[in-house]
Amino acid sequence: MQATTSSRGSACVGHEAVERTRPWETRSVSAPTASTADGSAVAPGRRAWLAVGVTTLVFFFVVIDVSAVNVAFPSIRDDFDVTESALGWIISGYNIAVAALLLVAGRYADSLGRKRMFVPGVAIFALGSALSGLAPSAGALIAARVVQGIGGAIIAPTAIAVVLPAFPPNKRSTVIGLTGATGALGAVVGPALGALLTDIWSWRAIFWVNVPISLVVLALAPRLLQESKNPSATGRVDLVGVPIGTLGVGLIMFAIVQAESWGLVDVRVIAAFLVGAALLPILVHRSRRHAEPLLELDLFRLRSFASTNAALAFYSMAFTSGFLVNSLLLQELWGESLRTTGLALVPGPLLAAGISPLAGQWADRIGHRWILAIGSLACGLGYVSYTLTLDESATTWSRFVPTSIVVGLGVGATIATWASAGIADVPPAQFGTANATVRTTQQVFYALGISVIVAILADVSSTPDLTRFRWAWGFVGTAYVLAAITVAATFPAGSSDDRAGE
Repeated sequence: MQATTSSRGSACVGHEAVERTRPWETRSVSAPTASTADGSAVAPGRRAWLAVGVTTLVFFFVVIDVSAVNVAFPSIRDDFDVTESALGWIISGYNIAVAALLLVAGRYADSLGRKRMFVPGVAIFALGSALSGLAPSAGALIAARVVQGIGGAIIAPTAIAVVLPAFPPNKRSTVIGLTGATGALGAVVGPALGALLTDIWSWRAIFWVNVPISLVVLALAPRLLQESKNPSATGRVDLVGVPIGTLGVGLIMFAIVQAESWGLVDVRVIAAFLVGAALLPILVHRSRRHAEPLLELDLFRLRSFASTNAALAFYSMAFTSGFLVNSLLLQELWGESLRTTGLALVPGPLLAAGISPLAGQWADRIGHRWILAIGSLACGLGYVSYTLTLDESATTWSRFVPTSIVVGLGVGATIATWASAGIADVPPAQFGTANATVRTTQQVFYALGISVIVAILADVSSTPDLTRFRWAWGFVGTAYVLAAITVAATFPAGSSDDRAGE
């Protein structure tokens, strides 16, 4: 069977078009097969699953790194004697680098080869981790995190895209679910490991732990990963659209992050946002005319892809910022130790790790819509419950942890399901670009959520205020509920197999 060869005409409106763009989904009932980028049919075997293990290992430690940094925030602040707004750049600098470069990395992965991009991405991430561990100042740490972000921008769209072509469509949500379980497990290990390492050594160990793992992946990946790419790609990516798109997204991210410290009406913030926003229509215009554009506009004609990006914007604003709020609650308002904070943040993500593979299996069978809607709603109800049940008294184990389990249920149902929903109807030739677009949406709105929370909780370390925490929980809960409403109203019914059959 020959995979679709046109990257520009592969995602069209209507069920008939979806059927035309998915011929590789015809398969034997007794021996499911998948198509590689060159169109050959292969059955996923031991090597395919080992490849999944290699890519998810990197993802596991990326998540550990992010969640552990949240716990270490106060320790980093004390070491460098800087404000929360300055420290926000430790997270936001990483996010800006990732968001600005994701589309470029995804496009080149589809065009040049996913394995060819993934391996250097891991090396760059390892370098950034080592530099973070050695950072002598907050500025140096932020710069090192940007290097990490460059590696993360390459890893994010390729880690899944490099392995998915080896699996049939009715197994892809399961594979992504396993990745989500690994990420959720990383969220469990991250706070506890970060608190432990910071307590017995230093926050620097949080970054050093990435280095040996990355070296192991660099040794195994060339042997286990198979190369795949868009068979019609020429490698001649739009060299005008690349800097326009990168600069546009980067400036918007910069304006969002700096709005908190400079002020929303600061001329620099307004100018950065307006210039970034003005570049995006130019990118869209270029993408309509170029044979290999930076942004695949045809993907947005797929209802599942467009719906995922719209709902994921709200979800992403809540996700990372919610973890930051709770970490600051436990340490700053309730005065809990690092170890207690780490342990208290474990139960919810641990539950999510168990649920995520099951959510992937159900998404393969019944579709994504209601799994995502109910899961997002559970997250929202959990954060609304925080506003109603928590006060200045430390009720870590009697109230906070039980409520966090509700959030863990929702996260388990959604965290990996968003990724599989975004590529549910996407041809394998466009996996890298599609995944990069979804990840860009995530990163931009991660940063927006963090900026809002930092503004709400300004100076919380010096003047802890329950009212500010309640406003923060309200913001996070509302964003989760809006994600649930959006996906329930716009995502197509049924599984991807159902839609292809129609």
